[in-house]
Amino acid sequence: MSAQQDTGVAAQPVPRAGLALLVIAVAQLMIVLDGTIVTVALPSIQNGLHLAGSDLNWILTVYALTFGGLLLAGGRAADLFGRRLMFRLGLIVFTAASLLGGVATTGAVLIGARALQGLSAAIIAPTALSLLAATFPAGPQRTRALGVYGAMGALGSVVGLLVGGALTEYLNWRWILFVNIPIALVPLAGSAVFGPDTNRRSGVELPGPVTATLGFGALVLAVNKANQDGWTAPVVLVSAGVAVVLLTAFTLLQRFGTNPMVPPAVLADRGRAGANVVMLLMGAGMLATFYFLTLYMQVVKEYSPMLTGVAYLPFAAGMGVGAGAIGPSLMAKTSVRTVSVIGMLLAAAGMGCFTLLSPSQNAFAVLLPAQLVAGAGLGMVIVAITIAGVRDVEARDTGVASGLINTSQQIGGAVGLAVLASVATKVTEDRTAGNSLPEALTSGYTSGLLVGGGLYLVGALVALLAFSRSTDHQS
Repeated sequence: MSAQQDTGVAAQPVPRAGLALLVIAVAQLMIVLDGTIVTVALPSIQNGLHLAGSDLNWILTVYALTFGGLLLAGGRAADLFGRRLMFRLGLIVFTAASLLGGVATTGAVLIGARALQGLSAAIIAPTALSLLAATFPAGPQRTRALGVYGAMGALGSVVGLLVGGALTEYLNWRWILFVNIPIALVPLAGSAVFGPDTNRRSGVELPGPVTATLGFGALVLAVNKANQDGWTAPVVLVSAGVAVVLLTAFTLLQRFGTNPMVPPAVLADRGRAGANVVMLLMGAGMLATFYFLTLYMQVVKEYSPMLTGVAYLPFAAGMGVGAGAIGPSLMAKTSVRTVSVIGMLLAAAGMGCFTLLSPSQNAFAVLLPAQLVAGAGLGMVIVAITIAGVRDVEARDTGVASGLINTSQQIGGAVGLAVLASVATKVTEDRTAGNSLPEALTSGYTSGLLVGGGLYLVGALVALLAFSRSTDHQS
C-alpha cells in the first residue's frame, strides 16, 4: 500500500489550508517544545525554588507522564466531543497552566503546573493530528502536511533546549513558562479556520486513563527510588507492586471493557502496532539523550545555559533535514519500513558516537557529527511512524489512533529516562573510586547513551519485522 494513501479520515478540505496547517504546526511545536524547555533551566530552578536534587526529575517526568498517560483519553475526547472544541479547550488550559508555573513559589506548585500542562497537551496533540487528517485529502497533500507536522515534532524538542537556554540566561527561568502564553494564542485565534465538528461518538471511559497514568507513574517512582534506596527498599517494592496491579487492570479494561479507550481494530493491524512499539523505543532514547547531554555540558564541561542550548543546533539541523527533506523524499520512493529502519540505524550510530565524549576533550568534535547523524535519523523515523500509526484507521477512531502514537513516545520517554538514569547512576557510583568526579559522571552519562542506542537497534528490528511488504510504498 502506498504511504500516501488514506490514513482513515475522510478529509473535508478547507479554503485556507495553509492557515490551517500553520495553526496545527504551531500547536504541535509548542507542546513538544515544553517537553524539554525546562531541561537546560533545571539548575536555575533548583536554586530558585530550593528544590532537592531528587525532585528535579519530576519536573521533566510529570509532564511526560500526564501527557502520555492521558493522550488516549484526549484522543477519544476529540472523537466524542469534537476536534475543534477540544483543541480550543486544550489550548486554554495549557495557557493557564503556563501562567501558574511561571509564578510558582514552591516546587510542588511548579510540578503541579507541569502536570496540568501535560494534561492539556494530551488534548491538543491528538486533536491537532486529527484536524490535519480531516483537512487534507489523502495523497500527496496529506503526506506533505504530515511531513510538516512531523518536522514540528522533531524540531520541538531541540528548539525547547535552545529557547530554554536563552530565556534562562538572559531573563530568568520563569520565562520558559511565560513564553507559552503568546505562542498558545496563535493557534487559539486561528482555530476558527476549521469547520464545525462532525463524527462525534457517544460514551466515555474514565478508569482506563486513570489506571494507565497512575500505573506508569508508580513504575517511574519505583525506578527513581531504586536509584536512591536500592531495589529491595519497601517504597520501591510497593511502587512496583502498585504499577503491576494498575497496568494489569488497564490491560484487562481494554480487553474486556464495554467501551475501551483503544478499540481492538486500532491495533489489529501489525503495522500500526509496530509503529507504536518503534515510537516507544525512540521516545525512551530521545528524552534520555537530552537529559544526559545537558548534564554533561553543564556539570562536566561547565557550559552556560545559553551555550548549552546553542550546542544543540546540530541536533536541530539534523532533525529538520531528516523530517522535512530526507524522510518525505524517501517515503515517496520507498516505504515506511525502509525509512524507519534506516532512521533507527542512523540514530543508533549517533548514540554510539556520543560514547566518545570525555571530560578533557573538545566536546564539539564529538557533539557536532553525532548530533547531526542521530538527529537526521530520528527526524526520518518520526515522519514515517506518524504516517504508519494512523494509516487506514476508521474516521471515528482517528483521534485515539493519533493519541496512541503520542502516548507511546511520551510514556517511552518517561520510563526510559528513569531506567537509563538508573544505569548512569550505577556506572557513576562504580567508577567513582580511582577516578575524578567528572570522569565518573561522564562514564555514567555515556553508558546511559549507549543503552539508548541499543534501544534504537531494537526499534530497527521491530520496524523490519512489523512493516511487511504489504505495507511498502511500492507494493
